[in-house]
Amino acid sequence: MILQKLLGIDLPIIQAPMAGVQGSALAIAVCNAGGLGSLPCAMLGIDAMRKELAAIRAQTTRPFNVNFFCHTQPAPSARREAVWRTALSPYYAEFGIDADAIPAGPGRWPFGAEAADALAEFRPAVVSFHFGLPSADLLARVRNWGAKILSSATTVDEARWLEAHGVDAVIAQGVEAGGHRGMFLSGDLGTQVGTFALVPQIVRAVNVPVIAAGGIADARGVSAALALGAAGVQVGTAYLLCLEATTSAVHRAALKSDAARVTALTNLFTGRPARGIVNRIMRELGPISAAPPDFPLATSAVAPLRARAESRGSGDFSPLWAGHNAGACQEVSATALTRELASALAYSC
Repeated sequence: MILQKLLGIDLPIIQAPMAGVQGSALAIAVCNAGGLGSLPCAMLGIDAMRKELAAIRAQTTRPFNVNFFCHTQPAPSARREAVWRTALSPYYAEFGIDADAIPAGPGRWPFGAEAADALAEFRPAVVSFHFGLPSADLLARVRNWGAKILSSATTVDEARWLEAHGVDAVIAQGVEAGGHRGMFLSGDLGTQVGTFALVPQIVRAVNVPVIAAGGIADARGVSAALALGAAGVQVGTAYLLCLEATTSAVHRAALKSDAARVTALTNLFTGRPARGIVNRIMRELGPISAAPPDFPLATSAVAPLRARAESRGSGDFSPLWAGHNAGACQEVSATALTRELASALAYSC
């Protein structure tokens, strides 16, 4: 009950924030089912964020989580961009795309003062971060309205760093997790380990609650995580087929196909390692490449390929984010899934 008391929720189930495949509807459903729904804001402008937060406030009185990235924005490099577009040039030719007409863009912005100003209007009970934590002054602003702070750790060292910098709970993100790795102290993928190896190590290393994430898609996974000392779980991939998710048609089709059995970490879509279903671009360029610019600057060059392919019903150039165990996804309501995940509690007491 430690996590429930800390966050003011009934169930130790957190719906992972998943930028690009959900909005407020999924978060609301999970909150009203007793878990902690999350709103990803890494790809939202300030006005869009306000609109989604207002929708959550209007449809639930329960605590909810608002999530941000807090990476350091890299300086654009014309040389790196040219190398990346050269690597993609055969695909531009195939689809008849003029590479010179593709605008460069940041893709995702880190948490900053403008977002903090907007967030202060709503004072969410929980704010979570990916890729470490924002600056001390921004973090203090979030704390000043009483929000609990969560952040992801992919190693014991990262968990200790987060605890030292004042988080209220650590999300132990195993290598099985879909989407972006939360790694921030090192870019070495060799440091990344599985959820059920990572969780007990972090539980022993820190004195704050630990939330298990990665490869957990059903009640048995929840039960296993709790048995290893986790205070709760964060689940993402299992929610991708829920009725309230905005997962695209090609992404949904991939999740329901045999392709979902094979996922890999790739930096091709954003410039930073993230786990997704293996598709054409990952097979042909290799999932990890030196060509893409640093996160998140790789996104803009791939965007027109994704749009053109998706218009033809293909996910060959789409980031089909998914973790291990994607085959456990169900086309059910988020309420039903949250309650099914929580059914493990009867056997873990």
